[in-house]
Amino acid sequence: MIIRTAVLGLLLGLATAPALAAEQDPQTGFIIAPGWETVRNNCTACHSSKLVTQNSGSRQHWLSLIRWMQEKQGLWTFDAQTEETILGYLSTAYGPKTGARRPPLTADQLPDNPYRQPSN
Repeated sequence: MIIRTAVLGLLLGLATAPALAAEQDPQTGFIIAPGWETVRNNCTACHSSKLVTQNSGSRQHWLSLIRWMQEKQGLWTFDAQTEETILGYLSTAYGPKTGARRPPLTADQLPDNPYRQPSN
């Protein structure tokens, strides 16, 4: 019985593994899907790709983080198409996780940047 359960678990794991394994860019670790290059070109200009790949959230969550970065961290304003591409990619490739230990932080829970110079 134990062997049959172990074999069944292994077979189920192998059957679902290709669906879970997405192709990744070897340089950034980003999941290769429509929009990944736009995210690479814009997001890694300021921070590591790991900051993106370790996070997840809904479209609204990602938008909240973008707005926080624009208001508090000096991120430039995106044109509408670029913002749409970034939000579409992030909410699809790094959407909400099920069974996460806690929900992601919202923008109002993030600290101010102590090193940002006031704009003149």
